[in-house]
Amino acid sequence: MSGETVRDVDAQRGGPAPPPVPTAPAEPPAALGAMAILRIGGFLVLYLNAAAVFLGVMAQAIARSWLAFELTGSNAALGGVLLAFGVALLVATPWGGVAADRLPKRLVLQISVLLLATSSAWIGLAVVFDVVAYWMLLGAGVLQAVGFALFNPARMAFLTELVPRGSVPQAVSLLLVNAEVNRVVGPALAGVVIGAVTWGVEAVFLASAVLAAVGLLLTAALPAGRRRGEASGRSPLGELADGVRYVRRHPELSALVWCGIGVTMMGMPYLAFMPTISSDLFGLGSVGYGVLSATSAVGGVTAGLLLGRRSSWVRQTRVLVAAGAVFGVAVCALAIAPNAYTAVVVLLAVGGSMLAFQTTNQSQLIALSDMEYHGRVQGLIMLSFGAFGIAALPLGLLADVIGLRWTLIGMGVGVLAFVALYAVVSRRRMATAHRLRDLG
Repeated sequence: MSGETVRDVDAQRGGPAPPPVPTAPAEPPAALGAMAILRIGGFLVLYLNAAAVFLGVMAQAIARSWLAFELTGSNAALGGVLLAFGVALLVATPWGGVAADRLPKRLVLQISVLLLATSSAWIGLAVVFDVVAYWMLLGAGVLQAVGFALFNPARMAFLTELVPRGSVPQAVSLLLVNAEVNRVVGPALAGVVIGAVTWGVEAVFLASAVLAAVGLLLTAALPAGRRRGEASGRSPLGELADGVRYVRRHPELSALVWCGIGVTMMGMPYLAFMPTISSDLFGLGSVGYGVLSATSAVGGVTAGLLLGRRSSWVRQTRVLVAAGAVFGVAVCALAIAPNAYTAVVVLLAVGGSMLAFQTTNQSQLIALSDMEYHGRVQGLIMLSFGAFGIAALPLGLLADVIGLRWTLIGMGVGVLAFVALYAVVSRRRMATAHRLRDLG
């Protein structure tokens, strides 16, 4: 169901509509190509802002995990860093969606980038003055989580103001590929710097803070990004509750949200274990850690470029299911990889399938929701990253007990279970829609 149809039904009934039978959204206008989208001034600024911010974030994420591993030497400690990030993200993300719908999006982006710069600079200076402690990594994770909770919903909600609606899927793909490119460059550079020089860790953190400052300057060239629709007069809590009710009223949105959360929560913690995968499973050091992390991102970039064109709602549903299934199988394959060479091939599939899943999931959420709810809908799907951070600690404890390989297998099976459930539910809905169309 398109956003316009949802709005019409609610208006006619004078209140919330009952759960509708999902139908494919009306075909949007002809989509622009990637180069044409990048020539749109506002989108180009948003793209460059994301490039600067994500390059620093991805690089310092490598440094933070490596520093946690050096300070503690345990999988549980690695999971603990992500737990702090995940809990804070889980709490803050819905409010980030409310802020994106309620406040000027440019202001929300500026606050978020400032928080990201602070989280990097704090740890960098602590390492320089030799006062760094594990609890500081937890605190930096909380700051970064709040920054992300504000950054991502505002960034994605901005798209519909900057590009034609028919080109939103391509714009989503470009932004996600942007992040994946920087997940290639950032970890590779960070791994080399950390492994090559004694002051590499602090250099990565401080450079990340500088990149965030560049991103902050770029936001000045963006439009304000005012809210859409009339002000409701509700409190922020009321706005949040309204967004949750909106998603619950429309089963197709609910299914996309819970599937996105489940797959990310079960599968993405493999990133938390990359230091152990590199060092313990394959005997590689920090440089190998950066290379393995970058390899999965190369797969993501490739998938993003292939998925950049417009496609039908039915085809996107099939891509979502296929990508999620490949992701689950690939995580299982990573668990049984006999050597680093095999792991490199498997990580290409891991990164590509995860990027394909995320792109399709977020494109469908934007296409199927009303513009004035885009921030809150994106805020809800961003809960998946908080859930992934929370899941990392118990999975880390489990890995310390039964071994990392068995834990990875369990994660892959969990991903497959969520995807299979979504496929069954989606198939039943489409069959119901076809039967009603035939009867009509």
